[in-house]
Amino acid sequence: MTSPTPPLPLAQVDRLLVWRYIFAGLCASLESVGLARFAFTPLIPELIHAGWFAQSAVVYLGAANLAGYVVGALAGRPIAARMANEHVLRLMMVLIAAAFFGCALPLSFAWYFGWRFLSGVAGGVVMVLVAGTILPHVPAARKGAAGGAIFLGLGLGIAGSGTIIPLLLELGLAQTWIGLGVLSLVLTAVSWFAWPASVPARTPHSQARHAGLPALAPAQAAAPGVAPAVAPASARVPAISPQPFSHDVRVLYVQYILLAGAALPHMVFLVDFIARGLGQGAYVGSVFWAVYGLGAIAGPPLYGYLADRLGPRVTIRIVTVAIVLDLLGFYVVDNLVALGVLTVIVGTFAPGIVPLVLARAHELVPHGAARQSLVWTRLSVMSASGLAISAYGFSALFNASGGHHRVLFLVAALMMLTVLLLEAAGKRSSDTAVSSVDPA
Repeated sequence: MTSPTPPLPLAQVDRLLVWRYIFAGLCASLESVGLARFAFTPLIPELIHAGWFAQSAVVYLGAANLAGYVVGALAGRPIAARMANEHVLRLMMVLIAAAFFGCALPLSFAWYFGWRFLSGVAGGVVMVLVAGTILPHVPAARKGAAGGAIFLGLGLGIAGSGTIIPLLLELGLAQTWIGLGVLSLVLTAVSWFAWPASVPARTPHSQARHAGLPALAPAQAAAPGVAPAVAPASARVPAISPQPFSHDVRVLYVQYILLAGAALPHMVFLVDFIARGLGQGAYVGSVFWAVYGLGAIAGPPLYGYLADRLGPRVTIRIVTVAIVLDLLGFYVVDNLVALGVLTVIVGTFAPGIVPLVLARAHELVPHGAARQSLVWTRLSVMSASGLAISAYGFSALFNASGGHHRVLFLVAALMMLTVLLLEAAGKRSSDTAVSSVDPA
């Protein structure tokens, strides 16, 4: 006679649920930004070469996604107030997949711009909601690592687009967009049932049953130090105190605008710089994009680790100095090997600053999930605004300079220096300035 399988310990059940949620978040960040935004970069030379669009039009198509991201970041919380987060996230992932299929048909500039804009809207909604949907289920001591794992999708998207797109381009440009659409549908499907349910409210017992795991004992359900599996619907968007935000939070808003904007030249122009600016061709450009992707994979966990060990504020300073030197290197260096090393370093930056700034926000607002969510939403809007403004600004500068890529890298370095100046000006604020008593 076979003895019944003993129930899994609470800690193991909790880990399984958390990793399932993190997997869903990784799929969402991979599709919504890793592919929807970053996969466009290695396609820029091909869109021009195939005659689909002129050079001046293509850079604005890249900016369309960022403009949509601003709208999505603003719309995320209002939408989540009316629908369950997991339903919103699934819908946005479906919309992104549809946008890929739409881009396979170059019917007109307006058609293409519209689909790129819609994919940006969906990406903005995802990035606003994904952390707040998952991190409340993660123990406090693991939030940094969990944030890095969720946003690892950004780096995987960059690396994946640098390896998959050259293979897909062998089939044709339209087929490349279709292939990205199919991949997005796969990511949507495999993560469909992995999201934490937010409506109706679930007990730990029903959460375990929902995951196909043994039910928890009553004592386990009330275990201390374990975040409840899901907050009730009424707790998703609770009322937030109107108390003003601290000086440090306002400084972080401006810093994130500058950090996001400074990351843009490589996100949009790196492949074109190598392929056409240095005359190395589209293949070498794609190789550099894959190298950039290697750095991007390392960025979120590396920055998260440094934030845990050194503190988010110190890590922001270190990263800023390193990227300033890296950008100045791009301004003066011609050697491909040296540029490859610089590319790995700068590749860590764009995806790495997301969990780093999130950690800094949680440091400044250590208590109150609702206020943390509000700060992160505003930071996401600031980031999106910085990206969109920088996209159009750098595009205009690129055209005005006659296609001179290095000017863009120099301007980005100046933006990073401004981040350091802001940090120095705000030194009087304490590293742990904000609490529930003195809210951020």
